[in-house]
Amino acid sequence: MADPRVEKLAEILVDYSIAVQPGDWVVVRSHVLALPLLHEVTRRILRAGGNPTVVLSDSQLGEIMLREANDAQLQWISPLERMSLEEADALIVLNATDNTRALSGVDPQRQQLHQQARRDLMGTYMQRSAEGALRWVGTQYPCPALAQEADMSLGDYEDFVYSTTFADQPDPVQAWREVHDRQQRWVEWMQGRQQMVIKGANAEMTLSIAGRNFINDYGRHNMPAGEIFTSPVEDSVNGWVRFTYPAIREGREVEGVEFYFEQGKIVKATARKNEAYLLSQLDADAGARFLGEWAIGTNYRIQRFTKSILYDEKIGGTMHMAVGRGFPEVGSRNVSAIHWDFICDMRQESEIWVDGDLFYKNGEFQV
Repeated sequence: MADPRVEKLAEILVDYSIAVQPGDWVVVRSHVLALPLLHEVTRRILRAGGNPTVVLSDSQLGEIMLREANDAQLQWISPLERMSLEEADALIVLNATDNTRALSGVDPQRQQLHQQARRDLMGTYMQRSAEGALRWVGTQYPCPALAQEADMSLGDYEDFVYSTTFADQPDPVQAWREVHDRQQRWVEWMQGRQQMVIKGANAEMTLSIAGRNFINDYGRHNMPAGEIFTSPVEDSVNGWVRFTYPAIREGREVEGVEFYFEQGKIVKATARKNEAYLLSQLDADAGARFLGEWAIGTNYRIQRFTKSILYDEKIGGTMHMAVGRGFPEVGSRNVSAIHWDFICDMRQESEIWVDGDLFYKNGEFQV
């Protein structure tokens, strides 16, 4: 028997997150393991009057491309990929994998070359998203490899996924609307504020948010959602931070990361594991050593680390920050080929002060 929660998740993605309208061109990118969810998503798009285009992939295709392509092929942009990001009305991404380490043996320089070639395309995607011209949402389909990464059985991981997305609730849309209302209070409180001071066992840093609004993430883009975020003023970050969770990118797990900032730039970066890869990414381009995002995770249904950034950055009681490209909708001017998130637990001995007011303490909002 089909899992009814899959149908619920498809309903959330199509009817709530991107709100498909008649005539919309909706591009759906899906891993082959996510076919049950893809089928339901396609069905919902058609019922809403949209026109779906499906792009299928698997874990081996990306590995083959990065291993076998020459430099010119790595830098080539498919006209179909470009058209979809420049002209589609909506994008749904259904992630899954049969090997979370498929790219761990690929030369980081080749990955960097591939990313750099797509920098302008990434800029188009983020600009259209900021303008509302491209509605998008991404999620993950529960599969054995992701369950193993999270140290769960497949059944337990399915329960986790559908709980954090509210797909196990009678009215998931209403649940996400309540998330919006709760988080909007904090977003409005931050409006017009200037300076943030972060103190604790794992961070001593200051940054400016002058002229930068916070964004309420309540399920329109990420599913699950649960964060408030902004892009700090580019040259304002000073101090240091120690990230308490591994950062995973392109099949590599980087542990024990510490950053030291001066006038916004990371002037020193260290890691206990895969430091060379970390430094290769920070040296990808001029914008990679500056913060493009600073955020607080607010999804208290997520209380464990699963090695999936989609969930981990939302852990209630954490903050995260991303190096690289910032968000144009909040005024960021930082441009980079990368956007890589790093997470820090704030549930003990931690405070965030905003313009002299205590905003956050030990993983809980104080306003």
